[in-house]
Amino acid sequence: MAQGKRLRVAVVGAGAIADSHRVAYQARRDDVDLVAAADVDEGRALAFCAATEHAKPYRDLDSLLAEQEPDLVSICTPPGLHVEQTKRVLECGAWVWCEKPPCRSLAEYDEMTSAELEGGPYVSFVYQQRSGSGVAQFRELLAKGELGRPLVAHCQTTWYRDAGYYAVPWRGRWATEGGGPAMGHGIHQMDLLLHLLADDGDEVSGDGEWAEVQAMTARLVHDVETEDVSTALVRFGSGALATVVNSVLSPDEVSRIRIDCERATVELTHLYGHRAENWRYTPAPHVAGIPTEPAEDVGSSHAAALGPILDAYRTRRRPPCSGADGRRVLEFVAALYKAAFTGRIVRRGEIGPGDPFYRDMAGVSAG
Repeated sequence: MAQGKRLRVAVVGAGAIADSHRVAYQARRDDVDLVAAADVDEGRALAFCAATEHAKPYRDLDSLLAEQEPDLVSICTPPGLHVEQTKRVLECGAWVWCEKPPCRSLAEYDEMTSAELEGGPYVSFVYQQRSGSGVAQFRELLAKGELGRPLVAHCQTTWYRDAGYYAVPWRGRWATEGGGPAMGHGIHQMDLLLHLLADDGDEVSGDGEWAEVQAMTARLVHDVETEDVSTALVRFGSGALATVVNSVLSPDEVSRIRIDCERATVELTHLYGHRAENWRYTPAPHVAGIPTEPAEDVGSSHAAALGPILDAYRTRRRPPCSGADGRRVLEFVAALYKAAFTGRIVRRGEIGPGDPFYRDMAGVSAG
């Protein structure tokens, strides 16, 4: 992509996930120059910058923005800080690449994106499981009719987290994390399922979108405010049905999506990332075969997800995983929680201003 000057990029929040951003930026060093990192913990900022070529450490975002004037900023802080930090970066004219979950509510998402301008700056969210050649191949086969109509799907994020994981003060709390495993863990696989079945990855319309959801949540093990397991039943506009399971109680950890189409069953089984070997196509008995060899094997990763964002920056167009496209899965999570708390079916589009679940995933204003 290298054309014109290298983009000046920075990272805010130098915890564990920031290393994935560092690796992604260093893999694209012909296109970007990682110039700075900020963290309230000076030691973390120093350690992060020591692993770069010349990034300068900062204690606060404002100083970084004023001195470095970056073009793109990765936000890797806890979700309760995302709104304020994203708006601050956008107001300074830089684009944002923000970690999941995007924020704690649909209201916060709309507040963040209201600070965007036509042609940029934009905020895009890190749904790296959408990246890689396996995802592109599935969507191409589906669009060409090679797989037939999707009929039945299963989306599973069954991971294991112990009490030590929740010793971090902001985890497991509605006010700071915004939800449990549906929000902080399963959001990646749910986003991928919705993306795989969407009619168009840039628009939220049509029969490929989810239409309604029923759900249950429970807190079975951990001493937290949020759930530690959730299940959901989903109907799509096409009539297809899906089950969704999110858990942090599962010693045998796995991330799995299975989609039964008219002409084939497609399975993706992995944990935190996938390559071509993680995808399996099983043709129906009446189908001779499905062309399943991708031209190249590109795994899902932050580095793979970064490329389209840089391309969008160069062309001043909206990047993927932003706007309505980035909001899709957050609305689904809000609907899952509303369905679980109210015990009724929740339909896409019904959670808007005035609905208690618009401003809070737990609907606390409704008691």
